[in-house]
Amino acid sequence: MAKINILYDHMRWEEKALHEACVKKGVDFSLVSAEKVYFDLTSKDRPSWLGDVVLQRCVSHFRGLHATAALESYGVRVINRYQTAELCGNKVLNTITFKKAGIPTPRTYLAFTPDATIEALDRLGYPAILKPVVGSWGRLVSLLKDKTAAMVALEHREMMFPLYQIYYAQEMVKRPPRDLRVFVIGDDVPVAIYRVNNTDDWRTNTARGGKVENCPITPEIRELALKAAAAVGGGVFGVDMMEDNGRLVVHEINSTVEFKNTVPATGIDIPGMIVDYALREAKR
Repeated sequence: MAKINILYDHMRWEEKALHEACVKKGVDFSLVSAEKVYFDLTSKDRPSWLGDVVLQRCVSHFRGLHATAALESYGVRVINRYQTAELCGNKVLNTITFKKAGIPTPRTYLAFTPDATIEALDRLGYPAILKPVVGSWGRLVSLLKDKTAAMVALEHREMMFPLYQIYYAQEMVKRPPRDLRVFVIGDDVPVAIYRVNNTDDWRTNTARGGKVENCPITPEIRELALKAAAAVGGGVFGVDMMEDNGRLVVHEINSTVEFKNTVPATGIDIPGMIVDYALREAKR
């Protein structure tokens, strides 16, 4: 049987669930801490601990991305691939990929200075959303109700690390007080959830108190989720969608997707399905 490595930097609910799924299925696997390993980038010899396929589960986007590149240099299959993780981890690349694939997505502008961003926002219209290019859990996402709010947010960003001075401004979709997260595992769409505003916060992230409700998977949801997954190279994803005046738009796709709130709410064995997918990929 193929061996699976679960690469992590923080042991969250998800990594524990993947561990339990491997034990339950009798899979040969090992938990590998990214904080304790190192890679000889000039050698073709595989690390002794390396198996047939790696589930990359690092919380740190940059740590996981660079570890994936190193692992792929030894010829091992990583879920998800480096190119896929790079596309998914950067909101600018997300949007460009969706445009190329003909996937409906909110109107979005990219700018590199506060002045240019204000001009873009004037064209986009208020209210609008300002997001960091790289980030998760709704952190540093700003609701810009008017130009004054935009100028304040941009002034703060100018004091931050240069990455946060890449300005990604997006229309505020007139959606219900919820969005959708649709899980894709290979060619399967096993479950979807609504993330519902459960606090005064306008953001629906479950990390900020969003309530999870089961979402029926319609043919439209399935088709759009699979199309988004294919556009970034296929693998295991959480595809985020919003309802926009009778149609669905995809605003983000997550490569190292969390599922600790989805499994209890839906009863779907996501970790078991991910392990099964990894075993199938190891045989390819």
